[in-house]
Amino acid sequence: MTATHGVSRIRTRTAAVAGIVTAGAAALSLVHAPGAAADAHTSAVAPTTMSSSAPAFTPPAGQGTTDQAPEAGDSAAAGSGDTGSAAAAADTAEAPAAKPATAAADTAEAPAAKPAAAAADTAAQAPQKKSAPADKGRGAQYNADGTLVTIDRKEQPKPKPASDEQIDQWINEALDVMKAHGIPGSYDGIKSNLMRESSGDPHTINMWDSNAHKNIPSKGLLQVIDPTFEQYHVDGTSKDVYDPVANIAAACNYAADRYGSMDNVNSAY
Repeated sequence: MTATHGVSRIRTRTAAVAGIVTAGAAALSLVHAPGAAADAHTSAVAPTTMSSSAPAFTPPAGQGTTDQAPEAGDSAAAGSGDTGSAAAAADTAEAPAAKPATAAADTAEAPAAKPAAAAADTAAQAPQKKSAPADKGRGAQYNADGTLVTIDRKEQPKPKPASDEQIDQWINEALDVMKAHGIPGSYDGIKSNLMRESSGDPHTINMWDSNAHKNIPSKGLLQVIDPTFEQYHVDGTSKDVYDPVANIAAACNYAADRYGSMDNVNSAY
């Protein structure tokens, strides 16, 4: 019984020593392999960490930031350096070609536009020649500047009288207009002056007297100059000095203002 108990004590001590030795070995193993313990700890903790993005890169112990592996973007940029240079070179090569083409087009168009505009301006600024006025005067001719070509009295074209019926009609129409405007005058007074001044030709124009040399020739049945016709024109009649009714009415209006009536005129007036 005593002997057995002693053997048991020996076995117990042996087992205890063996356990201590084993624990020490394990402790030594843990001391010499910190990375494994860290990995085990990280593996145990990792599942509890939730993140929507990739974890930041952590260099192992003993390594500096200079040994950090390049990220995907940096690697792509570094690996495609030649490609980027080629693309930049291609852009550089294309850009000068496009700009000169545009500049050339602008240069080609500009000279054509400017001369055209200059020509238009020159044409607009150039003095315009006056065309001869449309004048119904029998035999009248005008210079390029619009002035009447005067002639000698003996060269005055012969009048071409209207018929008595036409003359009567014109005088009577003029009398109606004069009556409406309170202008005095009679058939006989009008006709006698009319026949003396123009022989009854409504297109007579005097191209030899003093008025002709002043470029205000006497015109029409009663030989009225343009300024007088415009001043004494009677409303309701034509603006044409050669119109028979308008000519008679304006002349009688002038005679009434200056002489009291055409009936008081017996010569040139």
